Amino acid sequence: MFCLQAASHYFTRFFPHFTAASQLVGKFCYLGDMLSVDGDADAAVEARIRIGWNKFRHLVPLLTNKGVSLIMRGRLYSSCVHTSMLHGSETWPVRKENVVALQRAEMRMVRWMCGVKLKDDSQVRS
Repeated sequence: MFCLQAASHYFTRFFPHFTAASQLVGKFCYLGDMLSVDGDADAAVEARIRIGWNKFRHLVPLLTNKGVSLIMRGRLYSSCVHTSMLHGSETWPVRKENVVALQRAEMRMVRWMCGVKLKDDSQVRS
């Protein structure tokens, strides 16, 4: 609470147009990237995974079409979905949890694209 009071005092002192009606937020979108007050990349990773899923769902008819070769589907996935998920990631302070979340989303998309169910995958491994 002290941190918010100090920040509010700082802004009202140096920025007179900042009023008490203005509010401090925990996270916000800036130039298409989600930034959070605590400086971690959780919000950005969640937003990018959501964007990746939206792109994937938009391209599902092509990505799951058995008439298109797997190589071409992989190239389409890589150029559209994968790049949209990792856009701006070079500036994220990533943690292991963020990397795992991105890998999990990517593997779910690749399994869907190849027509492999999770039960099938577990049977192959054993």
